[in-house]
Amino acid sequence: MLMGSITGLVLALAAFVGGHFLFAGTPLRKTMVDLVGGEPRFRLVFSLFSAVTLIWVVMAFGRAPFQPLWADTALLRLVPVLVMPFACILLVAGLSTPNTTAVGGERVADLPDPVPGVMKITRHPFLWGVALWALSHLLANGDMASVLLFGGMAALALGGMASIDAKVARRLGAAWGPIAMRSSAVPFAAIIGGRAKLSFADIGWARVAGGIALYVALLLAHPWISGKPVFL
Repeated sequence: MLMGSITGLVLALAAFVGGHFLFAGTPLRKTMVDLVGGEPRFRLVFSLFSAVTLIWVVMAFGRAPFQPLWADTALLRLVPVLVMPFACILLVAGLSTPNTTAVGGERVADLPDPVPGVMKITRHPFLWGVALWALSHLLANGDMASVLLFGGMAALALGGMASIDAKVARRLGAAWGPIAMRSSAVPFAAIIGGRAKLSFADIGWARVAGGIALYVALLLAHPWISGKPVFL
């Protein structure tokens, strides 16, 4: 039976990750938008598709057999403990800060500062938060199913940045130039290059506190989410 096998997990990830790349970053998107009758309907259909395939991934991962690839060590388990506070801050700040690369974010280009707060660090804070979560957990879980799950999520987050930039650039036209100049996909690249200046006050201490609160909540809930405590 596929559910309960590595093959079943691969198929679920192929649907979820592949579907995002296929329907969000290729000319097939326009075909699908025309087919379902417009962008709002496409977003609804795609959201439903994403939810269903994500549930499939979670179920397939939960039932996949354990096939160890490298030793589980205290040092590797420490990696997500140290990385996740930064990931959580990026997740919270990314979701709560206006962003031209977010769904429907084109209107941000008309703001006095189209690259506010955390967007000066990276214009893809949410995706970097997901990538840090995935990569840190990949290292800490040395089995085949975890490598597939977290590797697939990291590939989706990191690979999706270029696709989103290209899509937003097409939509914004000339307005994309100043945004791209004052920001970067790679964290801190625009700041190091002198193209942006960051003040932590711009990010908002409430967002930082929200990220830390999310981290603590995940830390406490980890035994119920994953079935095992963070610290063994």
